Amino acid sequence: MATVYDFNLKDKKGNEVSLGIYKGKVLLIVNTATGCGFTPQYEDLEAMYHSLKDKGLEILDIPCDQFGHQAPGTDEEIHEFCTMKFGADFPQFKKSEVNGANELPLYTWLKSEKGYAGGGYEAKLAAIMEDLYNKANTEPRKQNDIQWNFTKFLVNRNGEVVARFEPTVDLKEVRKAVEAEL
Repeated sequence: MATVYDFNLKDKKGNEVSLGIYKGKVLLIVNTATGCGFTPQYEDLEAMYHSLKDKGLEILDIPCDQFGHQAPGTDEEIHEFCTMKFGADFPQFKKSEVNGANELPLYTWLKSEKGYAGGGYEAKLAAIMEDLYNKANTEPRKQNDIQWNFTKFLVNRNGEVVARFEPTVDLKEVRKAVEAEL
């Protein structure tokens, strides 16, 4: 059975990083964007990281430009924005795709472990988001695909996915789940 430790990501400089280096940690894996309505979540994510990293939390930030082109710029520009505006100092990886033919293998696995449960978005917002997604992506979205930026996957200390949180889930609820795994 696969675990998160079986996957690699590229850091923002393009170097291959084995997720095995996080063995024994609780991970919150987040696809992010710098120009999204959910971007202010960086502030709460950084606060959570600062207060829980010594207990074993790692937040893995994977910028993604698939949702309305809300992550423009280079990896370095994205990193600068996140550190300057929000003080984010958790690991940030290379801008990548989380849906479709070019999605990261990590995301193929994450979505197979915890699919999209539906809901989470009011109908009007869901329609706008779907329209923006379809304009930016030629492939139709599949049932378990990531719906938008700031979707979060919680991984326990054994490398197993235990929860998926849509971007609209209150970060207090996310933090409570993280603390339960620590």
